Amino acid sequence: MQKTRRNGGASTTTSIEIEIAHLRGLDLRGLCARWQSIFQRQAPIHLTRHLLFAIIAYRIQADRFGDLDHETKQVLDRTVPKETGPAMSARLTDFDQKRTELSPGTVLVREWDRRSQRVMVMADGFAWNGQTYDSLSKVAFAITGTKWNGPRFFGLRDKGDLLAVETRS
Repeated sequence: MQKTRRNGGASTTTSIEIEIAHLRGLDLRGLCARWQSIFQRQAPIHLTRHLLFAIIAYRIQADRFGDLDHETKQVLDRTVPKETGPAMSARLTDFDQKRTELSPGTVLVREWDRRSQRVMVMADGFAWNGQTYDSLSKVAFAITGTKWNGPRFFGLRDKGDLLAVETRS
């Protein structure tokens, strides 16, 4: 299916899929370099690899297929919460500290590289792909081949729970 860029150049859906697939294979340094080439400035240092990937992939697609129209942007602007400063910080902190109990038998699911990864919480660690690991970070490394904070990789956020998860042996 042929698409036309806003600047008049032709591109295909397949080429975007290939470009995004290439992005998936980049490490943090590679994504930062790609960010620099797209946005003409350094990537924000606080963004994780996952967020850099998502933003870059969105920008590539928006550049090729067109961004949101003006009316949609206005609707989204109206949905932004009016809270700012301390009130917003307090709300985000409260959201971030929701407790997640990990008892043996719990199954954590994470999609990675278009495959669903399932990890079972065991009394003595975490089981994935026929092996037991003593931390979620080691499981995340086995899945991705790169260093991750395991609880963050699996979407767990509460600091108390993170310590309990990482120190299980």
